[in-house]
Amino acid sequence: MSLHVQVRGGVTILSPRGKLWGGAETEELESKIQELARAGNEKLLVNLDKTTYMNSLAIKVLIGAYKDHQARGAQLRLCSVGARIDQILVITKLCLLFGDDQYDTEEEALVSFTRARMERDAVSSPPDE
Repeated sequence: MSLHVQVRGGVTILSPRGKLWGGAETEELESKIQELARAGNEKLLVNLDKTTYMNSLAIKVLIGAYKDHQARGAQLRLCSVGARIDQILVITKLCLLFGDDQYDTEEEALVSFTRARMERDAVSSPPDE
C-alpha cells in the first residue's frame, strides 16, 4: 500500500492505495492521521477510491480517527468508498456512524467542508439590525 497525501482548499486528503490488511500499511495510515491530529488538522478527507480491501483493524483506525476528530471539533469525511468496503460498512452498521460524512466523490466531499463552514459562520454571526 502507498499513501498519497495532498492539501486542497485547506482540506488534507489521504488516499490509501491497495489493501489495508492491518499490518504496516494500516499503521502508516494511522500514524499519518495521528500526526495530522497532533498538528491541529481540522479538516481531513479519506479518499478510498484506490483502496481495494480493508480488514477490521483498518476500519478501527477510521472509527478512532472519526471519533477523535469529532471530540476535537474537527471534521473527517470519507469519499469514493468502493462497493466491497461500503458493503462492510453497511453490514457492520458503521454507515450509520459515518452517515452524512460519507460522499460519492472527492469533489462532493470538498464542497461539504465549505458548506459546513458557511453554515457555521451563519449561525455564529449576529443578526443585522
